[in-house]
Amino acid sequence: MSNHQNTPAEAEIDLREELQKYLRYWPWFLACIIAAVAACFVVLKFMTPVYPTTATILIKEEDKNPTSGLEAFTELGMLGGMNTNSIENEIGILRSYRLMENVVKELDLNVRYFSEGFFQDKELYGTSPVTAQVLSLDREKFMDLEDTGASSFRIELKNDNSLEVFRLSDERKYKADFNEPVNLGFATVSFRRNEHSADLEGALFLSLNLPEKVADAYQEELQVQLVEKNASLIELQLQDPVREKARDILDQLVREYNREAIEDKNLLALNTADFINERLGIINEELATVETGKVEFKENNKLTDLQAESQVFLTSATENKKRQQELATQIELADAMLEFMQNGSSSGLLPANLGIDENMANEEINSYNELILERNRILKGSTEKNPVIITLNEQIAELKQNIHHSLTRLRANLKIAQDNLNRETALIGSKIAAVPVKEMEYRNIERQQQIKESLYLFLLQKREDNSLSLAATAPKAKIVDHARSSDAPVSPKPKIMYLAALILGMLVPFLIIYLKNLLNNKVRSRHDLETDLKNFPILGELPKITKNNPELIQRNDRSMLAEAFRILLHNLQYLVKSSSKTNGTCIMVTSSIKGEGKTFTSFNLAITLAHSGKSVILLGADLRNPQLQRFIPESTGYRGISDYLVDPELGLEELIKPSGQHESFDILASGSIPPNPTELLNRPAMKTLIEKLEDLYDYVIIDSAPTMPVVDSFLITEHVDLNLYVVRANYTDRKLLDFVAHAKEEGKLENIGLILNGLDTSEFGYGNKYGYTYGEETVPLWKRLTRKAAFWSL
Repeated sequence: MSNHQNTPAEAEIDLREELQKYLRYWPWFLACIIAAVAACFVVLKFMTPVYPTTATILIKEEDKNPTSGLEAFTELGMLGGMNTNSIENEIGILRSYRLMENVVKELDLNVRYFSEGFFQDKELYGTSPVTAQVLSLDREKFMDLEDTGASSFRIELKNDNSLEVFRLSDERKYKADFNEPVNLGFATVSFRRNEHSADLEGALFLSLNLPEKVADAYQEELQVQLVEKNASLIELQLQDPVREKARDILDQLVREYNREAIEDKNLLALNTADFINERLGIINEELATVETGKVEFKENNKLTDLQAESQVFLTSATENKKRQQELATQIELADAMLEFMQNGSSSGLLPANLGIDENMANEEINSYNELILERNRILKGSTEKNPVIITLNEQIAELKQNIHHSLTRLRANLKIAQDNLNRETALIGSKIAAVPVKEMEYRNIERQQQIKESLYLFLLQKREDNSLSLAATAPKAKIVDHARSSDAPVSPKPKIMYLAALILGMLVPFLIIYLKNLLNNKVRSRHDLETDLKNFPILGELPKITKNNPELIQRNDRSMLAEAFRILLHNLQYLVKSSSKTNGTCIMVTSSIKGEGKTFTSFNLAITLAHSGKSVILLGADLRNPQLQRFIPESTGYRGISDYLVDPELGLEELIKPSGQHESFDILASGSIPPNPTELLNRPAMKTLIEKLEDLYDYVIIDSAPTMPVVDSFLITEHVDLNLYVVRANYTDRKLLDFVAHAKEEGKLENIGLILNGLDTSEFGYGNKYGYTYGEETVPLWKRLTRKAAFWSL
């Protein structure tokens, strides 16, 4: 057995048929698309467009040149030579709630103004004719009234230049004057005129909120990200319906960030300045004491030019004295630093770069200050329990201990060097033994004076450097691109929404039709019969009859129904011609279940045969549920087949009645409803009756009972020449077709021809598919759409 494969032509036909299932409903597609697009248009009118606003900043790198005079401040958290963690810290600071709250308070973003619009209210940012300043706010009352909408108000300007404020939740009215405080229950507000905006026309709406909640909302909307992975360029983005407000928020955020960064960088300089000023005061007092002692010594000993007298002796000691001064200065600085560390705060900054000649100590002091500043910055947005703070505290404590050890070790080394130098000086002093003791005392006094003067001048220079650094502090973030907004909204996007509406408008009817077809297990078209009953001839297709069309064919009828029965009669002839009978032809019309159109088909087939010049008689063989009275109401009183089968001696001329439709068309009614119809139909008299009628008429049409509920039709089929099996579109279950196939296989029904009844106009024949309707006038498009709409129900 070879597998059948579809050729390209067959595949094309299948695709065309599938498309035809949906194309016939094109008005529904068009209506849904129009409705979806219209709904999208209305939705867009009610949606507030949201615009993206971006700003770009550069975190500037720090000058590391130690000769710049600012080396004491290079480790204050600036991002020069930053690694990834440092950049992430700066991004975290920019996204912090604290900065956003400062922005909200600075711009008064917790107070919003709206004007009423046709589709939606418009926010008046910076253009409101009336502005409100919140003088005080009761947080607890606000939280209690927030859920009731009590924070929204309507403002109206009266002729007396006063204001009436209505609370929207309960229309409570407040009388207010410009520049005068008014109590709104949970807040005290002062209203002012905005001289830079137009006058108030109509109502103005005011909304108050807590700055904390507004900051939370904008913090969630703010996006901060690196422009490139290995760069220090940071992009800030904010989406908001009011572009001017979004630009102000981003610009103010950068200003707040720079302000705090400058404060952090100045913190070390301020602490250093305090330390230098304190040491200058102490040195100044000590220097004054030494100079006073020098004057008194000279006066008491009447000394004038000691330099000339001791020049020879001091030549060899010049270098030693210079070295002694340097060592004394270093020891003094080391003592001062140790005293500062002992008496100062455990979390305070240490003076940096005071001139201590110990690189390791200076590096440790700089690292210590850097950790102090980093901890203080993180503490602004965290607590002492933060693991990062705990780690930093441990590092600070360890580093402070290392600094103390380094300074102690440095002081010990300096003392050793000083002792060695003193012994060397003592050796030289033996050579100047002749110099009076007073001269030596004078030199000691002078030496102390020089030490104090050099230290004093050194601290004055450092103070000037520190002041210069404090005055020259630059912003940390350089603005590369000021905040700018896009003209195209990020949402809603009209093109995308219209495209989605178009797709939805097509998808909804498509899905409905698809699900309808998927769930519909009824016979819908000729294709279903050809698929399920491949070896059964289909003799005709009958259109669905609407309320405005007659069910029976009339004389000279050129309707679609009449043409369908003419085609049926034409196809019928091929099966009838194959018979060798010389008398009339007997045709039985049956179906699977009730309601498929047996009587309708039988009656119109008989009328069509009569119109073609044939003599026809229609038998009502459904003895259980007679149906001929549907078209001939008076037939309910006729005697008929059941009476004849009970008493075959009855004359047929008494039982046969004219149909009233055509002179060549008679009927033989069912007669009285018997208690045993199956036994009557199984009698030989039934065969005799059919044979007699075949001798009298060209065609004998039998309207029989349905085959599935009862066996009556199977008792008649052996006496007929042709079985017409009626299947009703959108009524007959496709599973019932298996019963027809099994009946033929078992020999219960032979010589069967199928008739598909009740087809919708969209499924019927070639006239609809190819635009040819025999005998009908051309109808305008709008009328055809109106007619077809009755069939296109989903």
